[in-house]
Amino acid sequence: MSPPDAATRSRQGASAGAAAGEPPPRGPAAWKADLALLGITAIWGVTFVVVKRALADASPLAFNAARLLLAAVLLVAVYRRQVRRLAGKVWGAGALVGLFMALGYAFQTMGLEYTTPAKSAFLTGLSVIIVPFYAAVWLRRAPGAGTYCGALLALAGLYFLAFARGAGGGWTAANWGDLLTLACAAAFAGHIVALGEFTVRFPFEQLAVLQVGFAALFTSAGALAIEHIRLRWTPELIAALAITAVLATALAFTVQAWAQQFTPASHTAIVFAAEPVFAWVTSLSLGLEAFTAQVALGAGLILAAIVTVEFWKPRRGA
Repeated sequence: MSPPDAATRSRQGASAGAAAGEPPPRGPAAWKADLALLGITAIWGVTFVVVKRALADASPLAFNAARLLLAAVLLVAVYRRQVRRLAGKVWGAGALVGLFMALGYAFQTMGLEYTTPAKSAFLTGLSVIIVPFYAAVWLRRAPGAGTYCGALLALAGLYFLAFARGAGGGWTAANWGDLLTLACAAAFAGHIVALGEFTVRFPFEQLAVLQVGFAALFTSAGALAIEHIRLRWTPELIAALAITAVLATALAFTVQAWAQQFTPASHTAIVFAAEPVFAWVTSLSLGLEAFTAQVALGAGLILAAIVTVEFWKPRRGA
């Protein structure tokens, strides 16, 4: 039997460290995983403007369903060999991760009907705090002190990013939309934790196909059940669906499934907190957002959070 390659050793080390409740060693594969996660976070942030404009021609759940269905078809075509080998418990794992994904998108969309975009951004970002809690309670894996410090820095940064804007930036009384958005944060946190747990057990290609496929089915069912479906096939909508289906869904969730083999779920959540930073930079470059010191501070705090979890060295017991 040949010895395991470097990536396999890194994945095994990460899994063993997580099982012991300790931060995994930061090997080369972990650094590559973090850079990959930051890359897809940039894609999500940059495409935020694309999605917002596309919703002028489509209802939210219908847009998400079409995007997910296109991405699922693409992933089945790319990973057809892995799809032929689907069997056993991976179906249940893919269904659970896909359910979390679909619920996250659905609660976020419904919440935006009642709450402000600023509050939605901040409350969705609470997943950065919920993920370590899930890991400690659900998986009995306590994150290290660096993770908690990074989560608090990211939370502070999200607050400044969300509420620095003038129009609609203030915090008003809690409403039904806020509760729905909290449910969205809980669902996205569940997606991160569940995917991190399953990606060390099953091939990431199979998980990528199944999670997007099941999310497409659940979202389509939700759109048919509760939404007045609206799709106006303009060139802008078609371009938005192509961009988000290929880059922000098929590629992004495949990369996430691969990367979470090598980095903890709580670490992943902190990297994902950079999404509004990329969205802000994109809006700024397009002249849709003004530069303010408060927003810059928020972006700086989130970047500091990522640096903290990257370089905080856990103390080894004697």
